[in-house]
Amino acid sequence: MSAPQNPFPANRHLLNRRNFLGQTVSGLSSIAFSAMLAEQHLLAAEKEPRLTVGGKAPIRPEIDPGKPFAPRDAHFPAAAKNVIVIFCSGACSHLDTFDYKPSLVKMHGKPMPGGDKLVTFQGQQGNLTQSPWKFKPRGESGKMISDLVPHLGELADDICFLHSIKGKTNTHGPGENYMSTGFTLDGFPSMGAWTSYALGSENQDLPSYVAIPDPRGTPQASVNNWGPGFLPAAFQGTDFNAAQPIRNLDRPVSIDAKTDRATRSFLQRLNEQHLARFPGDSELAARISSYELAARMQLSVPEISDLSQESDSILHMYGIDDSENQLKAAYAKNCLLARRLIEKGVRFVQLFNGAYQTGGEGVSNWDGHKKIKDQYSIHGPVLDQPTAALIKDLKQRGLLEDTLVVWCTEFGRMPTFQKGASGRDHNPEGFTCWLAGAGVKAPFTYGATDEFGYKAVDNVVTVHDFHATILHLLGLDHERLTFYHNGLERRLTDVEGTVVKEILA
Repeated sequence: MSAPQNPFPANRHLLNRRNFLGQTVSGLSSIAFSAMLAEQHLLAAEKEPRLTVGGKAPIRPEIDPGKPFAPRDAHFPAAAKNVIVIFCSGACSHLDTFDYKPSLVKMHGKPMPGGDKLVTFQGQQGNLTQSPWKFKPRGESGKMISDLVPHLGELADDICFLHSIKGKTNTHGPGENYMSTGFTLDGFPSMGAWTSYALGSENQDLPSYVAIPDPRGTPQASVNNWGPGFLPAAFQGTDFNAAQPIRNLDRPVSIDAKTDRATRSFLQRLNEQHLARFPGDSELAARISSYELAARMQLSVPEISDLSQESDSILHMYGIDDSENQLKAAYAKNCLLARRLIEKGVRFVQLFNGAYQTGGEGVSNWDGHKKIKDQYSIHGPVLDQPTAALIKDLKQRGLLEDTLVVWCTEFGRMPTFQKGASGRDHNPEGFTCWLAGAGVKAPFTYGATDEFGYKAVDNVVTVHDFHATILHLLGLDHERLTFYHNGLERRLTDVEGTVVKEILA
């Protein structure tokens, strides 16, 4: 009878104690040696430059952990220094605001050609339906804009309209993510975080990036809209509005100002001493920087939020004194706060109009499924005068020359009414966004949806193209602005995006 075979022939050396200990020692030594080489950047792989998907060398900003918001140079001369994004949550209908379709009027009440049994987000569609609001030519350009937004209509000659935006999703949360971060999933950096990461800020006493939620609350995707994703946490947007100041900023009432200053001074000396002992501790430097910014904000934020410093004429222009429409007055205060932040050098401001559903569908935002006439008659006046006043105010102060104003929403709406309802369903196939201010042509119209406003058909602009253009106006190459994460050179525009050069001034 033959001897039994070793069931582990490949691992037989492990059965020998001397070989096992020898392998262990050499293995640990190899790990230690590799770590030493990595610390000194002597590994061969690290000498090979990582390239973006386009084959270009990445440009990552040099960031001092102790001064993460220090101003940094753009990649090339920039048209815009600052950005204000006005985000209409709930998917504002392009067909009832800025995208005039005569064929929709002509075919009102008839089936959409080729739309037999068309099923969208909430179900089957009814017939083509013209807007309940009349469109009129505005400004010297004669741009057709709805009576729903007459004050914005007065600014037609200052606006660059993009009527051929195309999205990827017809669901609100992912749609907000896509417009704010370039991805439908959670966990990716917002456009403002990328901008703050790349350029820092001109004001070291205020956050580089501020998100201003609607008076009714936060949008459906909430902090994802202004989150840092995998970027350093310092680049997350700081959220507050005119009615709700930054939380936990004031000192406790039990501590007087003198004691508070003395405590901060003592803590600062301890931190400086500790940092001197461990100069390479970037996490400590970042933590100290965040505490110091918070201390400076105790003085700067109350001042910037104090709208009583503004003249009565400015308050009236924004509609802050509108006693009959308290929601409009509250949103108007947020618009004025946005101008004051830009005036003080804040790099990126994200201003929300509309919030996550409270009180029923279409009550708190632009999600007009059931009774669009009733719902938009509330939302239109809230948006219109204050937003128009913000642009006028920026222009009269000379701030619009360096500030890019972006108006956007997560997707558009259908040219039909939903079957059995008097509102429009979700439509990511074609919708409108617009730009005003630094670096864009105005008046100007680019791209188009089809004759009914259903699909983008002429000069289609993806959201990645939209983001690439915004970064370009800030002097940033969207293909080279990256952050190395999980083995990939991540960027705002993923692996896509083309700058829409036709709209650049």
